[in-house]
Amino acid sequence: MTSKSVDVLLVGAGAMSTTLGVLLKQLDPSLNIVMVERLDHVAIESTDAMNNAGTGHAAYCELNYTSQNEDGSINTDKAFAINAAFETSLQFWSYLVEQGFLPEPHYFINNVPHQSFVMGEENVRFLRKRYETLSATPQFAEMEYSEDTNVLSQWMPLIMHNRSLKEPVAATRVRYGSDVNFGALARSMVSYLEQQSGFELLLSHSVEEMSQYSDGDWRVGLKNGRTGKTEYIRTKFLFFGAGGGALPLLQMSGIPEGDGYGGFPVSGQWLVCKKPEIVEQHMAKVYGQAPIGAPPMSVPHLDSRIIDGKRALLFGPFAGFTTKFLKQGSVMDMPLSMRLNNLKPIMQVGAKNMDLTRYLISEVMQSHSDRVDALRRYFPDAKDEDWELSYAGQRVQIIKKNEKGQGKLEFGTEVISSADRRLAALLGASPGASTATPTMINVIERCFPERLATPEWQAKIKEMVPSYGQSLTKDGALLRSIRKRTLSTLKLDNDYQI
Repeated sequence: MTSKSVDVLLVGAGAMSTTLGVLLKQLDPSLNIVMVERLDHVAIESTDAMNNAGTGHAAYCELNYTSQNEDGSINTDKAFAINAAFETSLQFWSYLVEQGFLPEPHYFINNVPHQSFVMGEENVRFLRKRYETLSATPQFAEMEYSEDTNVLSQWMPLIMHNRSLKEPVAATRVRYGSDVNFGALARSMVSYLEQQSGFELLLSHSVEEMSQYSDGDWRVGLKNGRTGKTEYIRTKFLFFGAGGGALPLLQMSGIPEGDGYGGFPVSGQWLVCKKPEIVEQHMAKVYGQAPIGAPPMSVPHLDSRIIDGKRALLFGPFAGFTTKFLKQGSVMDMPLSMRLNNLKPIMQVGAKNMDLTRYLISEVMQSHSDRVDALRRYFPDAKDEDWELSYAGQRVQIIKKNEKGQGKLEFGTEVISSADRRLAALLGASPGASTATPTMINVIERCFPERLATPEWQAKIKEMVPSYGQSLTKDGALLRSIRKRTLSTLKLDNDYQI
């Protein structure tokens, strides 16, 4: 028996679901929304601070977002798209801060410069070309570049101190980069939602079954982890924002749009240092280049993190492999996700990516000393005893069919929605929570097109995201005015000049 009827059911209480919930509540406060989380706290899987890099991904320092073409030129398409997407998130967060719906910015976002650092002549040439290409555009106009070791010693003293300079080095810097505590952000959003009428949070509830009524509504059975009883909710719209758990839910729904999708889980580990005398010497996120054969999320970086007001240094991530789709999942997650319609793509991806598999196995086999040796490429004075190992969240990469029907592995994110627009799911990982706002706006565009077209919703979405419907990549003046407002509101760089 159905216990209640709602307008929207959000499965998962991480960055994506909380963002979608707040967007929808702002667009229509009368919506009746229920958020379901299988764990007993909000945002403690992939969204939790120590389960991700905390980087506000804006393509300032992430070299894997700018590949080099065969002719030596730099492919900037992904960098421009990710930068514009992050600017969209900054606008939404700024609006929520201005309205008093989020706490003071330092609780969830802090200024930490974003830097790229490379070693060797070929890599220096690449970084110089990347800088020349990006800095000629409004989005990256404030990027700085240097090969001067004295300058680099000021930018990144830990990395340059006692470094053997047998090979050339170079770096870029964007001063107003950010460190984001996505867990704190998501929990603050839920706190706001819980103050609104027509919202309910159900913790320790997991989806056990679902079916669709003839009128398109979904009937979802939820098992209460505390009582063991199954409760039912009837909803007009259903969203899966459950990280690695979204794929099994999509398969459970049975919608044809989900056919053929599989998941490839990649785990991660960090080296963490909390010693004040070391932590205080490094205030930057410094990204290097991924080893050959490594997945994009394994780009090494030495990061300042500010979590609950306390600073630490993280280095990694060191990749690994497990068949779990969630950190607090089951080793049977991947085997149970295999179906007749996705088995061939999964097998093809496995055959094509043996180098990746070997790389992940080698990462798992590393000792603590091996990991600190890798760190010494970036921090020459690092000592084994100053660092401890911390386990990050799971990332489930998308396996799908390409245009030729062959299986391919994707390292991005993808929104999948049903033809009747009653269900949507988010699959994939990078760049993840940094682009939650534009990604969830995309869900609204797909699944609520008639309502979004109304003057009321158009006015509200442009109030929340002033650049909505315009191009930050093409309109430099708009970008500069938007950026001046968000950096000031979020206290990321009060000296930013138009």
